[in-house]
Amino acid sequence: MKKARRTIIYSLLLIVPLTLCNVLYLEKVLASSSTDQAISLQTIIDQLDTGDSVELPPGTYTGPAIIDKKLSIRGNSKVTLLNQSRKPAISILSDGVHLQDIQIKHTASGDDSPAIQVKADQVILENLTIQTSGYGIMVRDADRGILQNNTIKWFKPEADMPKQKGNGIDLYNSHDTQIKNNKITGLRDAIYLEKSRNAWVQKNKLSHTRYGIHCMYIDGSSVIDNEGEYNITGAMVMGVKNVVVSGNSFRKQSQNVHSQGILLYDVQSSSITQNVVEGNRVGIYMEQSSKNLLSNNAVLRNFIGIQLLNSNHNQFRSNEFIANVIEAEATDSEKNEMTGNYWDSFQGLDLNDDGTSDIPYAINPFYQRLVSQTPAYQLFFQSPGMTFLSDMFTNGRDHWSKDPSPLMKSDIYHISSVESKKGSDDVLIIGLFLLCCAISIIIYLGVLRR
Repeated sequence: MKKARRTIIYSLLLIVPLTLCNVLYLEKVLASSSTDQAISLQTIIDQLDTGDSVELPPGTYTGPAIIDKKLSIRGNSKVTLLNQSRKPAISILSDGVHLQDIQIKHTASGDDSPAIQVKADQVILENLTIQTSGYGIMVRDADRGILQNNTIKWFKPEADMPKQKGNGIDLYNSHDTQIKNNKITGLRDAIYLEKSRNAWVQKNKLSHTRYGIHCMYIDGSSVIDNEGEYNITGAMVMGVKNVVVSGNSFRKQSQNVHSQGILLYDVQSSSITQNVVEGNRVGIYMEQSSKNLLSNNAVLRNFIGIQLLNSNHNQFRSNEFIANVIEAEATDSEKNEMTGNYWDSFQGLDLNDDGTSDIPYAINPFYQRLVSQTPAYQLFFQSPGMTFLSDMFTNGRDHWSKDPSPLMKSDIYHISSVESKKGSDDVLIIGLFLLCCAISIIIYLGVLRR
């Protein structure tokens, strides 16, 4: 009996290692065979003529590839392009190229290594799924492009620092470009625009990046109806003129000491309207900006609602400031026109019952100046002593930013509550369904017991 047991044990000790070796060898063979079966995308491109349209059969293709003639290339959910080279997975050098429904896995890392590089006009990139270890889509000196319905993610599972990553969509000197309905997460900046006039950035969803939208010198452009969450800053708009920032929602940018919902630096003659900035460290930060209109924005539950620095001759109309820890701070910001804004912590007085306070709302710069000189005083934020000193400080009151006719009641809260109401309705429906199920079960069990 003992001899039989020994034989079984020795056999297992011999069989298990051999089995593991066979499994590893089989995996290696399968991997090599799958690589061998991958088709070079460049080979297919070289066989096409200018103006051709082709639908790629399901399978795995390899890059890098260069498109230097007008082509339309479509894939489907089972078409994947693999690229391990530092060269772009796809380089587009000809006008009018159209790429659609392709999964691209670009594993080479590096700041100058994009999954797709565009250097031609009127290029359409849509319904692409891009995983990259460098940049997603890089556009250079290319006009009238359309980038829509794409998904771009950081390839590596580990959380690298933003400076080690590339941007999701990166435009430079590329005008009249439409960037719509893209989902970008985990990159350095989700959408970066520089020296690109008349860009149209609309309905993109951006998360877990440094800047959701980063605009530099993009005169005459529009940033409309985008959603940003968990970025360091939702939208960073710098050095622009005649730009529209409207209908966006930037929430939960609060994990960094420099987090803002919307950051406006050196912005001139632009319109910032109907945005929702909620749960950020600073809702709207504005510096060295003038002659802008900020209206009908909902600034909710931020640590600082709005912060002004060296910003003059701006108009603030019908904005709503609710449940911010500090509603407003303003330093060296004079001659701003503030009318009809709602400040929920302000105790006004409406003698003629016209809906506006007869007492003006003034932004006291005491705390901001004190903290900027001695940061340690932040420990005494909202302490009785600090509040008392702030109330006593009236030096230079004539130069404070003031709202002479603040609203007595909230007027535009529906802007920020639409999504919350929709979410609440969904929860209510599910809750009622579960309640009905529970009542039905209870009645059914009661009948069975009888």
